[in-house]
Amino acid sequence: MPRRSLVTTDGVRVDAHHDPGDTALAVVIAHGFTGSWQRPAVRRAAAVFGRVGGVVSFDFRGHGASGGESTVGDLEIHDLDAAVAWARELGYRRVVTVGFSMGACVAVRHAGLLRGVDAIVAVSGPARWYYRGTPPMRRVHWVLERRLGRLVGRMALKTRIASGGWTEEPLPPYAAAPLISPIPLLVVHGDADAYFPVEHAHQIFDAAVEPKELWLEPGFGHAENAADDALLTRIATWVTTHAPAR
Repeated sequence: MPRRSLVTTDGVRVDAHHDPGDTALAVVIAHGFTGSWQRPAVRRAAAVFGRVGGVVSFDFRGHGASGGESTVGDLEIHDLDAAVAWARELGYRRVVTVGFSMGACVAVRHAGLLRGVDAIVAVSGPARWYYRGTPPMRRVHWVLERRLGRLVGRMALKTRIASGGWTEEPLPPYAAAPLISPIPLLVVHGDADAYFPVEHAHQIFDAAVEPKELWLEPGFGHAENAADDALLTRIATWVTTHAPAR
């Protein structure tokens, strides 16, 4: 079936979609904050990755048709894990995660803490929590931290955000990065990213252990909305060469 409701290990229903492909490889796409697997940018990425294998995409908790509330990178590792498990259930021999922005930090933390993938690509991801160094991120924090902001998130951005914040600060992406090895890691970041400067990419990459690779893309903005077909095609090629059969 192309669409399925998955249930995470902590009991959250996650809306997921499958684009069938060569069973040698599946790419699991993790969208950014306020995104959805149904958004045009994610569907475009799925079409490009579909040239090299099957694609599983999904809505994080609190987003789209999924249940629960967004924890902005913490418990979302269970959502990604459910999507990876579904790809395995569908018969794919290799599974690679490709995350964008919030999805990138989730993919890094998932690979380091839960593992179970053959390679990981982190595009436009933050290295650490609470970053407010750019105007767009200050606006994001207003949405996350203010009651009115969360209402705007629910009504205008179609994203349900958990109130009260974290009871315990999750392991940040840069601290999860050294736990990923020997899973291959590709970090992709643009020098025109308005949300997170390239220092975030360097912090993740420098903390990671080989095998790892860093692409700093001239003129590239932020996440899936800015990723053109040429960049997505290069990522797809990297995936096919860095996710060897088990």
